[in-house]
Amino acid sequence: MNQAKTAITPTREENYAEWYQQVVRAADLAENSPVRGCMVIKPWGYAIWENMQRVLDDMFKDTGHVNAYFPLFIPLSFLEKEAEHVEGFAKECAVVTHHRLEAGADGKLVPAGELEEPLVVRPTSETIIGAMFAKWVQSYRDLPLLVNQWANVVRWEMRTRLFLRTTEFLWQEGHTAHATSEEAERETMQMLEVYADFAENWMAMPVIKGEKTAGERFPGAVRTYCIEAMMQDRKALQAGTSHFLGQNFAKGSGIVFLDETGAQQHAWTTSWGVSTRLVGGMIMTHADDDGLICPPKLAPSQVVILPVTHKAEDRQQVLDYCRALQKELRGRTFAGRPVRVEVDERDLRGGDKVWHWIKKGVPIRLEIGPRDIQSDSVFMARRDKGTKQKVSVPRAEFVATVDKILQEIHDGLFERAAAHRAGHTQNIDTKEDFYAYFTPEQRPEGQPTPIHGGFAMTHFSGDVEVEQKIKDELGVTVRCIPLADGEPGTCPFTGKASAKRVVWAKSY
Repeated sequence: MNQAKTAITPTREENYAEWYQQVVRAADLAENSPVRGCMVIKPWGYAIWENMQRVLDDMFKDTGHVNAYFPLFIPLSFLEKEAEHVEGFAKECAVVTHHRLEAGADGKLVPAGELEEPLVVRPTSETIIGAMFAKWVQSYRDLPLLVNQWANVVRWEMRTRLFLRTTEFLWQEGHTAHATSEEAERETMQMLEVYADFAENWMAMPVIKGEKTAGERFPGAVRTYCIEAMMQDRKALQAGTSHFLGQNFAKGSGIVFLDETGAQQHAWTTSWGVSTRLVGGMIMTHADDDGLICPPKLAPSQVVILPVTHKAEDRQQVLDYCRALQKELRGRTFAGRPVRVEVDERDLRGGDKVWHWIKKGVPIRLEIGPRDIQSDSVFMARRDKGTKQKVSVPRAEFVATVDKILQEIHDGLFERAAAHRAGHTQNIDTKEDFYAYFTPEQRPEGQPTPIHGGFAMTHFSGDVEVEQKIKDELGVTVRCIPLADGEPGTCPFTGKASAKRVVWAKSY
């Protein structure tokens, strides 16, 4: 029997979907809960989310937003105020119809006390927040309202996958109200830029900024903008969205104000959000067949120190050296915060410790034993390099350059992901080539679909029926119409004129 050569089996090439689940398990990020479709986020996974939260929260506040909190439950009548919105979410709603439990004749608990009006567990909060905005806004002087909330939402998913698509998930949702259309549109684009900045400069995940087609637009929005990233299996991940809602929700919720002339106007609103799906995106962008690779700026621990003691009499000296080094490193900063350092003092075999941290994706590992102390050096391994690549570095040099090494790891991860996307993005000009690009080779029944395709850059006339037909036949959608300039051409599906190429891909 051949021994596996990688820490994660199957590999990405063998079965990408199962590889993803095994990386989550090996890194101890999350697991399925007793409630179908919901997950328990474990400490290492939640620490990654907390780091994401901290950075994003600062970015939101730097752009003038404040945090608030709104109810988990939404009256059904609120959801019905915006017809397109309720139609878009109706099939995903969890509904509360009773307010207590009573013991039945057989002793089992049964719902009792039917509510006068059912309550929907929020799938998103536009309607309930709109109701509050309507109370808070009377004059143009009350605008703009720039509010964000960190919350959980529920969308009743049939097919779930940890972090990527779960019945309950954590997210932030920004909601703003403005006196003019122009101001609301600037807000929409500003937050799209914030998301792109975060994805690229914190997650090391390159993204394409673009607008959604009518068929992919947020229910009730005038325009939806997004950032799209390519995962290692060449599928797209929608990593964040920003919606210009026009006056649709303001009219449904009654958000009106007196303008500078004394005339009554409906406000112009926006909403925007990212979720714990970003953790899944981070995994699928950077992880390899040995486990997770954390981008340094988001890693719960950026440096882990592994004391190496073969003799009991050496243990205290090595631990003292490691703890002193930890304190010294914590005095250094990276990405505006103290370097996060952990000393692994557990009584485990050295090899077990090493692989534990490899699978968790810590950017830098330092192995330190008596010989390293004698030479006042550290034995360094980087997670972005091969598992056996280790170098001895003088302690003072490592401490002085740790921030530069972490930045170098970030830059390398970004460049690797960008090269992967570039290598699997193709301009396509005929329907035949398009269908061939997204049609996988046949494998025996029961075997996973091989990794294939990527991003197809194709002219498109925007025909909704054509887009739906392609989705039904290939499982491929227009991920976005890029904001970047493009050349005009002809749609290969309709023969009509097209202003620029759009991004087609299979997606999560």
